[in-house]
Amino acid sequence: MTTAPPTRYLLHLRYERLGRDDARYPQLLEIAATVSARVQALPPDAAVLDLTGAIRYFAAPPEDVAAMVRMRTAALAGVTTTAGLGPSRMLAAIAADAAEPGHLLAVPDDARAIVRFLQPRPVRVLPGIGPATARTLARYGLETVGDLARAPLPTLQRILGASAGLQAHHRAHAYDPRHVTPTAPPRTIARTYRFGQDTLDGGDHRRAVLALVHDLGADLRDSGTFARTVTVDVRHADRSSTSRTRTLPESTDHTPALGKAALAALDAFALQRARVRAVTVSVELGDQSAATHQLTFDPADERDRRIEVAVDRARRRFGPTTIGPALLYSAPPTPVFSARS
Repeated sequence: MTTAPPTRYLLHLRYERLGRDDARYPQLLEIAATVSARVQALPPDAAVLDLTGAIRYFAAPPEDVAAMVRMRTAALAGVTTTAGLGPSRMLAAIAADAAEPGHLLAVPDDARAIVRFLQPRPVRVLPGIGPATARTLARYGLETVGDLARAPLPTLQRILGASAGLQAHHRAHAYDPRHVTPTAPPRTIARTYRFGQDTLDGGDHRRAVLALVHDLGADLRDSGTFARTVTVDVRHADRSSTSRTRTLPESTDHTPALGKAALAALDAFALQRARVRAVTVSVELGDQSAATHQLTFDPADERDRRIEVAVDRARRRFGPTTIGPALLYSAPPTPVFSARS
């Protein structure tokens, strides 16, 4: 006699209101690991847990095990969470985006319930579908996940290409084979700016990114560390989020180099008609011993670096808002969240 494999349940946790340079993120992952042995870090403020083994160990329903994780997080670290629970990583993440702040939204492992939950939602909730792809699909009348699910696979592949069309087809039918891979959080620094209201203004988007990069570059130089990648994460008005990452040619703490990579990542979103609620810029720290600076004959580069040293000196003496790029002071956004791990 054979027994059916246990239903897989995954929990997507988003930690609320972590403060500036908050060191609690690794601690939060350790708390999660007291319930599940499979915890994957999603910096700067989230994690995904495979609860399948924990459900069997505690002999409790998935919602009760999820509540246990959230209660321990609140009790031991004083951090509230917004969470999504589902039979796949994708469904858990979409549920977390749809949940009320500070609450849990669960999607049961039931085909009809999954269809009711997933198909009315806009296509942008699916992993890999950003604003540009969503606009392309909308031109063909494919605006919801249900529209996508009903479209023939060859049609999607003609619109999006063979690989992207197949992935969109799979995601629209709730097929997501990704597993939770236990990882420690990479050493990162992140800054987030939340707009006062959802904004379409591309200039505001760019100013926010440059303000965050300006702050990150100063932090890198103050701590003697270097960035090897830059990631821009955009939270949209519908609470979905997308991200783009750029790998730097060389590990650096030079603000213009970070800004160039961050703006390239921002431009890749094609946000011309997207309402943006928040922007996060994060850098993954590289090995300091491997950091190099390619020498050039460009006098502007050397001038910029000398100016950067002088600006850092003034900032340390008179405060972080003493001096900065003129573009930022026309409408200077202030980062309201940051994290370092």
